Amino acid sequence: MPTEMRAVEITELGAPEVLKPCTRPVPQPRAGEVLLRLEYAGVNRPDALQRAGKYAPPPTASDLPGLEGAGEVVALGDGVTGLSIGDKVCALLPGGGYAEYVAPPAAHCLPVPDGMSMAEAACIPENYFTVWSNVFMRGGLKAGERFLVHGGSSGIGTTAIQLAHAFGARVFTTAGNETKCAVCSDLGAERAINYREEDFVSVVKGEGGADLILDMVGGSYIARNIKTLVPEGRMVHIAFLEGPMAEINFAQIMAKRLTVTGSTLRPQSDLAKARIADELREQVWPLLNAGKLQVVMDSTFALDDAAKAHAWMETSNHIGKIVLKV
Repeated sequence: MPTEMRAVEITELGAPEVLKPCTRPVPQPRAGEVLLRLEYAGVNRPDALQRAGKYAPPPTASDLPGLEGAGEVVALGDGVTGLSIGDKVCALLPGGGYAEYVAPPAAHCLPVPDGMSMAEAACIPENYFTVWSNVFMRGGLKAGERFLVHGGSSGIGTTAIQLAHAFGARVFTTAGNETKCAVCSDLGAERAINYREEDFVSVVKGEGGADLILDMVGGSYIARNIKTLVPEGRMVHIAFLEGPMAEINFAQIMAKRLTVTGSTLRPQSDLAKARIADELREQVWPLLNAGKLQVVMDSTFALDDAAKAHAWMETSNHIGKIVLKV
């Protein structure tokens, strides 16, 4: 086992070019952890926020960016059961994914789905943990309900569309051009709304309104979402691309008995994330193993080209996930 590894670090807070290759010590798995030799790492918006100084890692996490990856188990920490050296897994990470090796909790690792490449598997954890916990566990989506997800062509959006459709919801989404809308429709959206040309409030209200909205835009969308929800509707926030501040009429929330909530995944406890993993293993992995859900991948960059991957992500021209080949 080597003692040093290649990695990409944030040399200072700023634009994508602050991401630089470096050499770091190989982490050692603590009790309950495994050491993974990564093959691919996912690139996510929170990585860019961390790079810009807007999303600090938890105190116990690596300062390296990277919240998900796929690779091979090469060492076991004390007390680890259910995994063996040589297993191929994908894992939700507290950080440290832009590297050759990482040591996540074993409970946050899931087997690579049948027939899926390692690159595709690296795209799963951050999106599926986020969507399942917010749409189903927190948002309580049920079959037959009308579900609106913004940013439908993003990694989160393509995952949310497929999962909601697979579990029997009527899915509506927004995206920024016709190409992205077509992808969303192919994945199971009943109606993909080009937000540059149509008002999503009018479109969804014309279908009866939304029972649940998953929002990552914030800003001006917040008040518009409230107008779109039906009585007893729910709105779940997971990001704020337009900003977290908005002026809203709380009388509408009271009158329609709405639930407004949200969450971020990274600061949650290891136990909370393990519970999400357990539900995914039981409810979602059979669908992945059967090929009923697909990973939408946009592009692959070399680990040393992480800065280029971030620059591409921040254009918002991509569809689906961006990964780094380690």
